[in-house]
Amino acid sequence: MTVHTEDAAMQGELLEPITSEGRDLLHLIETHRPAIAEAAADNDRRGAFPHDVFEGLRKDGVLGATVPSVLGGLGVERMHDVSLALLRVAEADASTALALHMQLSRALTLTYEWRTGPAHARALAERLLRGMGSGEAVVSTGVKDIPRDRRPTTLTPTGDGGWVLSGGKTLVSMAPIATDFAVYAQTRVPGQRPQSGMAVLTRQTPGLTVMDNWDGLGMRASGSVDIVFEDCPIAAEDVVLRGPAGEQDLAMLAGQTVSSITMLGIYTGIAQSAREIAVSTLLRRGATGAAAARTLVAEMDARLFTMRSAVAAALARADRLSYDDTGDPQKRGPAMMTPFQCAKMVVNQLAPAVVFDAQTLIGGASFSASHPLARLHRDVRAGGFMQPYTFVDAVDYLSAQALGPVGNG
Repeated sequence: MTVHTEDAAMQGELLEPITSEGRDLLHLIETHRPAIAEAAADNDRRGAFPHDVFEGLRKDGVLGATVPSVLGGLGVERMHDVSLALLRVAEADASTALALHMQLSRALTLTYEWRTGPAHARALAERLLRGMGSGEAVVSTGVKDIPRDRRPTTLTPTGDGGWVLSGGKTLVSMAPIATDFAVYAQTRVPGQRPQSGMAVLTRQTPGLTVMDNWDGLGMRASGSVDIVFEDCPIAAEDVVLRGPAGEQDLAMLAGQTVSSITMLGIYTGIAQSAREIAVSTLLRRGATGAAAARTLVAEMDARLFTMRSAVAAALARADRLSYDDTGDPQKRGPAMMTPFQCAKMVVNQLAPAVVFDAQTLIGGASFSASHPLARLHRDVRAGGFMQPYTFVDAVDYLSAQALGPVGNG
């Protein structure tokens, strides 16, 4: 007979934390949610980053939540608990949740590097993690190249073992308060094939410019600005090379899953917030008898259950496999990425539908820019653009699992 433990029940529903460290994090989050919610509308309207909110999170140790306790953090390891914490933040303000995700996910990936990587990578990871655990380091990640540059961000050797970083990254959330940047780049060495790698540089690095150019349709307070590199000097110990650029390595899908899967909690949180606004409004108006209204509420709850269940299942797989080094890494990567992409597609389709149904229930008032549902309407659409993958790439990835790559038949 199967024993259904409380831990399994909570994990399956994405409603409660499943570790003591996760409960500690959620308790801290709850103390800050009123301030986050209070600042959300004004910050969204002005496109202003919530500096005061993040200073409070830093002082309380939230920014070091996913750093191992031996390195000064709270020691939250389960992605389930991180995603749930982001869900709760997103219910108050999705922009704050998206920016916070940058810090929490980077510490998760650095922790894996610290535990399993080569000596050079472990040393770099430990240095950053100790800074994050103490609250001194805030690390933003630059992945996507600035489109207008039409060239990859590059690392060029200086001849003395160091590198020079050139190019630029876009949509670098949390950049307004970042002390350090982890930047994905390609090497440019005459006569050699380009290698992919990660360079780490501080905000004070010569040639680094953090732009003030974020004016998004949604997530307006996330500080998702561009950063530009003009021959930035990078020490050898601050660069980790990953392998030939452009070459697919299925093992790398595991790291990409860890770095991004907890974001699913953000868009689930947006949808839950929309549902709560709609239901509370109906109750206040006394408009609970209409069949259409009751149908929409029932459909919203069914969609939310589907989202929470799909996300929780994908998180459970990721948590189980993230530190499992006993199997084939080339199989582990897809085993983590595929459920993630299935859940992401579910969330990207159902979360906007829940917000739209909430607006339908509220009526014309929700079409005003000052209404909280207007912000949720804009914020929830950011989920479809988040890597990995956007909708088109996700379709290619998931369909290839069954049909093979396009062009093979």
